[in-house]
Amino acid sequence: MLRTGLLGAGRIGRIHAANIAAHPGSQLVAVADVDVAAAQALANAHRAEACDAAQILEDPQIDAVLIATSTDTHAPLIEAATRAGKAVLCEKPVDLSLERARACLAVAEANGRPVMIGFNRRFDRNFAALRAALDAGEIGQAEMLSITSFDPAPPPASYVKVSGGLFRDMTIHDFDMANFLMQDLPQTVRAVGSAIVDPAIGEAGDIDTAIVTLTYADGRLAVIKNSRRAAYGYDQRVELLGSEGMLSVGNLLEDTLVRATAKGVRGAKPTYFFLERYMAAYAEEWRTFVETVTSGAPIPVTLADGVAALELAEAATQSLKSGEAVTVRTKG
Repeated sequence: MLRTGLLGAGRIGRIHAANIAAHPGSQLVAVADVDVAAAQALANAHRAEACDAAQILEDPQIDAVLIATSTDTHAPLIEAATRAGKAVLCEKPVDLSLERARACLAVAEANGRPVMIGFNRRFDRNFAALRAALDAGEIGQAEMLSITSFDPAPPPASYVKVSGGLFRDMTIHDFDMANFLMQDLPQTVRAVGSAIVDPAIGEAGDIDTAIVTLTYADGRLAVIKNSRRAAYGYDQRVELLGSEGMLSVGNLLEDTLVRATAKGVRGAKPTYFFLERYMAAYAEEWRTFVETVTSGAPIPVTLADGVAALELAEAATQSLKSGEAVTVRTKG
């Protein structure tokens, strides 16, 4: 039984709390949040104890912590938790600063405890099936990747100001997906973008619409398309062209009913937001974490993976500012 402490009782924290409590191999024993009332309410809902983060980190009876706090706390909490001998699952990103994330990686590796980063899309059964088909050689050598990631509506400008920007906040999931499917870091990153969805986002110094091109040392290409607005719902698609065919994943729809009449053919819209699209992926992510930690198997999404995705986000940010392609530092 993996006795787990949850740091963060917000929207994502509540999802994780339910998954921890529901898994037969884990127990939610404590919840901490700067909002004491939120921590108490979530703890009560799952028969856990509400306390502060320091108590969770210092408790030798707690085996693991799940970090779902604000981004600026991720790196210090990872360091403190691994120093205390606990396994860690932390929401993305590791930090908004690539330098700070790298320092965190060095500390965590020295402490020797497993750290998994919450890139939950890897655990979506459709994207996982695509990777499995690729590994099985069904399309030969992967040559060109296209990732579409559109949100249904932009976040408030108040959130944008503290998010670290589109590339660190939103595209970072797509950078990790590119790393997951292409199984390598690109050689160069080129990004273009603009603020055409919400003027307030531009005034906050960010963009809401972007295209990022990744070029690999062997000539392979990946393109990521992002927008903060898709009026029809949450648009999440992947196409991977290989030497012997193509693999693709489409959207999850609100329902599968298709109405075909003399007036035309009409189907349902995509599910509206990430909670609907990836709820099952969050549960699978936690199941995988419990199994790997308790068995001693390798962590499938490492802290190094989190740093790699952040490196691409940093390169895209630099490219957007300079108008030039940015070379990515090679692994190691």
